[in-house]
Amino acid sequence: MVAVRIIPCLDVKEGNVVKGIHFENLRFAGDPVEHAQFYSNEGADELVFLDISATIEGRKTMIDVVRKVAEVVFIPLTVGGGIRSIQDIENLLKAGADKVSINTAAVKNPSLIKEGAKKFGSQCIVVAIDGKKISENKWEVYIESGKTPTGIDVVEWSKKMEDYGAGEILLTSIDMDGTQEGYDVELTRKVAESVNIPVIASGGAGKLEHLLEVIKNGKASAVLLASILHFRKLTISTIKKFLKEKGVIVRI
Repeated sequence: MVAVRIIPCLDVKEGNVVKGIHFENLRFAGDPVEHAQFYSNEGADELVFLDISATIEGRKTMIDVVRKVAEVVFIPLTVGGGIRSIQDIENLLKAGADKVSINTAAVKNPSLIKEGAKKFGSQCIVVAIDGKKISENKWEVYIESGKTPTGIDVVEWSKKMEDYGAGEILLTSIDMDGTQEGYDVELTRKVAESVNIPVIASGGAGKLEHLLEVIKNGKASAVLLASILHFRKLTISTIKKFLKEKGVIVRI
């Protein structure tokens, strides 16, 4: 059985790590390079860096910050935000990213996922999906940092992106994001059961039991964490020790 990955997420705006609730009301949470180095040293399995305003502002990801982060971490680094072309992907990989996370551009130009997977390998292509519940057992894909509904069903989109060559799904519940009230376990499970690629659960972690629940019941292959790590509510070592005691395979 593959070990479950513990992945800190750095949402970056204007060069600073920020965190909000439901993608709104952002508050300052520190320097991305300092956070990245801390988590790398503490035992995180991977790191996700998201330039959350790049798409909305119509610009490319902050390559200089990505390069600085890549220089201080010794774990896989996934970078997202403002990626629109094969050249953008190549630039980020050359800057030190191991994978790229694509959300809005995947919806607007799905062939980018196919082309990216073909050129760089599926292991480099993560499709980020921001979902919001619209009715019982139905979630809608949102793009542009959770501001724009698409009319696309999250589960069907996940399957399509796997078919197009995505190596992983980074699944964020907009409803639970930043609430620290727990992941959307139902949504995570439905997506995880519909695809054969890893699903990273994101949005809502507030205590250790939330992680266990989305791994055991939501069938997540990895958990993304932000608020509870940035504000030092929990540590990577505490999380891994707890999960191991509960029978979850983790890298110690």
